[in-house]
Amino acid sequence: MLLDQLSTLSHPERMRVFRLLMRRCPDAVPAGEVAQVLGFKPSTTSVYLAALHKAGLIQQSRAGTSLRYAADLGGAREMVAQLFLDCCNGRPDLCPPAMVDPNTRMGPMSDQKHTVLFICTGNSARSIIAEAIMRHTAGDRFKVFSAGTRPTSELNPFAVEMLKQKGIDPGDLRAKNVAEFQGPDAPHLDFVFTVCDLAANEECAPWDGQPISAHWGLPDPVKAEGTDAEKRLAFQQTYGAMRNRISAFTALPLETLSRASLQQEVDQIGRTKDH
Repeated sequence: MLLDQLSTLSHPERMRVFRLLMRRCPDAVPAGEVAQVLGFKPSTTSVYLAALHKAGLIQQSRAGTSLRYAADLGGAREMVAQLFLDCCNGRPDLCPPAMVDPNTRMGPMSDQKHTVLFICTGNSARSIIAEAIMRHTAGDRFKVFSAGTRPTSELNPFAVEMLKQKGIDPGDLRAKNVAEFQGPDAPHLDFVFTVCDLAANEECAPWDGQPISAHWGLPDPVKAEGTDAEKRLAFQQTYGAMRNRISAFTALPLETLSRASLQQEVDQIGRTKDH
């Protein structure tokens, strides 16, 4: 199985599919969306997905008439474990020095706040709403930022209006580029959450310090159509869904959970069904 998995991933385009599904984890992504994001023909995408599924690296499910695909974390974990045991003879000194033991814990929060970054494409609505909620509800425990892969110049006016109605002062909130959080002068990050599918689909350099990351994708309220009242409702729904996820996250006992357990928890929050 190990050789089959490595052989499957040795193909650069199959690797691109696998990496995309890892970035979108825990989402199950329609085959058509995989093809669109990576610029493949549907038939070619089906061949790549079938190979990855056969190798035990991705899972397949059906939603109506649509086939959806998600990373098989168990299969990926088994591949890495076998590679470590069979090829490296179980020698920890051969592991990359920057690797973090998944059994370690985050450590106490009393002396230093953990840092959280929310990412979307424009950094004008969803990620800004997330940053504002967390600052307002748990700002004494966390340092919170947001950024965009292609940030707009201004915050969405419906988002600003809604935050004010919720009693949250937009204050110094502004659209920022993710580049501000990369490089030697960037703040250390403990958690990185993508809140839109487009941002999660994009490849970016690995984050320094190996922060725990997860995808908490939500529909884009900016794309809501209809009257202003209908658009405001879309922003209210986004606010409610994000508040629920942030509440679940801030309720976690970070000091007692291992990195592996914490990763499972934040992934589960991303699977939350929003109504």
